[in-house]
Amino acid sequence: MDIHSFKTFPLMGIVRGMDPADTEPLLETVVEAGLKTIEVAMNTSGAAGIISKMCSISNGRIAVGAGTVLSRDDLEAAADAGASFIVLPAFVKEVVHHCVKKAIPVFPGAFTPQEVLDAWKGGATMVKVFPSGMFGPGYMKELKGPFDGIELMAVGGVRLENIEEYFSCGADAVAFGASVFKKEWLAKKDFASIGKLTGEYVQAVRKAKGK
Repeated sequence: MDIHSFKTFPLMGIVRGMDPADTEPLLETVVEAGLKTIEVAMNTSGAAGIISKMCSISNGRIAVGAGTVLSRDDLEAAADAGASFIVLPAFVKEVVHHCVKKAIPVFPGAFTPQEVLDAWKGGATMVKVFPSGMFGPGYMKELKGPFDGIELMAVGGVRLENIEEYFSCGADAVAFGASVFKKEWLAKKDFASIGKLTGEYVQAVRKAKGK
């Protein structure tokens, strides 16, 4: 992951529970829609294989990373598969510190002010505020009061209608997951719907960031 490029277009897609057989059509769908960063949750069956295939066929068109990394075993599997960044739902010290040591962009999850501060001091590239939908964009604004120097990514509860508000409240990045990669769409291999909605998120971020 080129972190500068991500900060320039700070939108991440999070896919969980997909069929490994759908790796290529799903990747091509989101690339065509304009998505530049995608995370594959490690609790997806065959996640390492999906990441490896995405890296192989993406040819640099999209940054591919691993999410739900909870242990060094998860981290090693993700790294071996070619993941270029790591995302966690919480701060796992051994994972984050290893990423910092190896200069791998890492996004540990946090929610409370103390957790946000601990994750940032622990070496986070950006802190994943999760689940941000519990309190909405206003919570991001409250966090940015004392933590104006900490970069925050809103995850959980990000919708088309609130993206602009998240950024105006201080979010440095946003992510979408099941709101686009819906279980029913993945099951039906409805890539057209996934692509259409992904494109709408892409346009919403471009509008919010003035690009």
